[in-house]
Amino acid sequence: MSVVENAFRKFAIYGDTSASGNDMTGKNFSKMCKECGVMDGKAVTSTDIDIVFNKVKTKGARTITFAEFQQAMKELCSKRFKGKSPEEALQAVYGLIEGKEPGSVGATKATKVGGVERLTDTSKYTGSHKERFDESGKGKGLAGRQDLTDNSGYVGAYKGAGTYDQTH
Repeated sequence: MSVVENAFRKFAIYGDTSASGNDMTGKNFSKMCKECGVMDGKAVTSTDIDIVFNKVKTKGARTITFAEFQQAMKELCSKRFKGKSPEEALQAVYGLIEGKEPGSVGATKATKVGGVERLTDTSKYTGSHKERFDESGKGKGLAGRQDLTDNSGYVGAYKGAGTYDQTH
C-alpha cells in the first residue's frame, strides 16, 4: 500500500468509528485537502474542493473510493500547480499528502476568561454547593451530591457518636 493510500485511509476513518477506510466522505476529503495544503485559499478554494468531490463520486453516492480520490487529485493538481506539467503537478500534490494524518487543530479548549473564572472558582461556593468540593477544589463526586444515610443509630448531628459504654 502506497504512502498516499495510507494517508487516504487515515483521513477516511477520521471522526467515524464505523468507517472501514475504503471510502471517504466529502467532509473528510475537504479536511484532508485543507490540512495537507492542497487547498491554499487562492488557486484552490473550498468551493473547488466540493465541486471536484461531487464531480468524481458515483451518482447518488455520498463517498469516494481511492480510485475516485486519485481522479479528484488529477483535477485539483492542475489548478494548484499551474506552471507544471500534469504529471509533475500530480506528484507535487501527492508530495503534500504523503505521511500526513488528521489532526485536531483548533479543538475547543476550556477558557478562564472573564466571568468563567469566577464561576468555576469552588472556593467562593456557598450553601449546599460548597459541600460538593473538598478544600483543594476537587469534586467529591457522588458523596458530595447526595445525603448518604447513616445507619449507626445516632441522631444526625450528635457529637458524641460511638462514645456510649458497651457494658450496658
